[in-house]
Amino acid sequence: MLSTTRSSARRLQCLTRSLTTDSTTSHTVLTPPLPLSKPETSKPRQSRLYPRPRPAVPHRQQALPTLPPSFGRNQVLTVPDSTRALLEDIVGSFDAPIRYAFAYGSGIFEQAGYAKQKDKEDRPMLDFIFAVTHSDHWHSINMQQHPGHYPMHARVLGSSFVSKTQELSPGLWFNTFVPMKGVNIKYGVTTVDTLCADLLNWRTLYLAGRMHKPLRIIKDDARVRLTQQVNLTSALRTALLMLPESFTQRELFSAIAGISYSGDPRMVLPAENRGKVENMVSRQEDQFRDLYWRLAQGLPGVRWAAGSKSVEQDTSPHARAAHLKKLPEELLKHVHQRAEGRGPPREADESAYWLRIAGDKELPSILDSEITKIVRYPATVQSLKGVVSAGVAKSARYSVAKVSKWWKGTSFSSSS
Repeated sequence: MLSTTRSSARRLQCLTRSLTTDSTTSHTVLTPPLPLSKPETSKPRQSRLYPRPRPAVPHRQQALPTLPPSFGRNQVLTVPDSTRALLEDIVGSFDAPIRYAFAYGSGIFEQAGYAKQKDKEDRPMLDFIFAVTHSDHWHSINMQQHPGHYPMHARVLGSSFVSKTQELSPGLWFNTFVPMKGVNIKYGVTTVDTLCADLLNWRTLYLAGRMHKPLRIIKDDARVRLTQQVNLTSALRTALLMLPESFTQRELFSAIAGISYSGDPRMVLPAENRGKVENMVSRQEDQFRDLYWRLAQGLPGVRWAAGSKSVEQDTSPHARAAHLKKLPEELLKHVHQRAEGRGPPREADESAYWLRIAGDKELPSILDSEITKIVRYPATVQSLKGVVSAGVAKSARYSVAKVSKWWKGTSFSSSS
């Protein structure tokens, strides 16, 4: 029994020594390194990611190119230094960011019937338009700085209510009878997007129509300046289509100034002087010329000498069709609707289609009636919005002031 146990122990020792030797040998013998594989020359395996996508490049928002200094110089109208300083001081007093601002109306440029109103109380209210990026954010900041500019219900409901009301056609919120820097002002707030869309397309003609007339730019913006140049050219083309072969520059300016008043309900009510267009053009003829003379030189068929007040144009169907095709989108849409059923469709022969409309003797009346349709609805909505934005008390005060202004203007027209 004992011998058997010793024999088993010897075998175990021999086996252990054998395993230890094998293990040591295997660790000391190094395997040769694998040969370096040659680069594959075959085409990579096709997959849904082949060819490989280009490396991601961070997208940067491209800024609007800087316009040449001379571009749109016709839009920069001069005013007395005291007026310029006052306007800049008023706009600069707002903490909320304003991208584009202009002042307009009889408080900036003289109109017939209001020249002798030099007393502080009788001076016309200064009218402003502010174009901003985000209206909700702008009104929130402005309410903190100037809570008295807003009626009580607007302050209670907050800036979101104001911005939602502003969005209703034509896209403005007005604060009126605001005392600032010793004068009363009225300022409308809109967005740059809304302003540029109306300047290009004439969707409402509320903002675009105001900018057909002389105004003083206080804060400039390249995008607005570009679209305003298009707006002025559109107004010039529209007026030319409504005028005969020869006319005076005053007739041209009256046709342009009258575009935004077509369909305005205030012209029916005693809230706006019916002779306003004539009063405006008679005293602002030089400013109108500064706005439109250079633009007219670039239009085909228009002859308007530098020192002349007479204008001539080519009224052939081909020349008028060239103007007609480039009218704003909304006005063209209305013209197309009127042309339906009055001849071959546009798809049949587009060239003949344009010549037929341009040669129609009723084109001036068609344009006038369609502009009236464009203006009427947004102008009516804005008049109703005035009660909400100004409040009942200020609305009544503003209406009385408008009637008084209408009465004085009417008396001046009848006496002259």
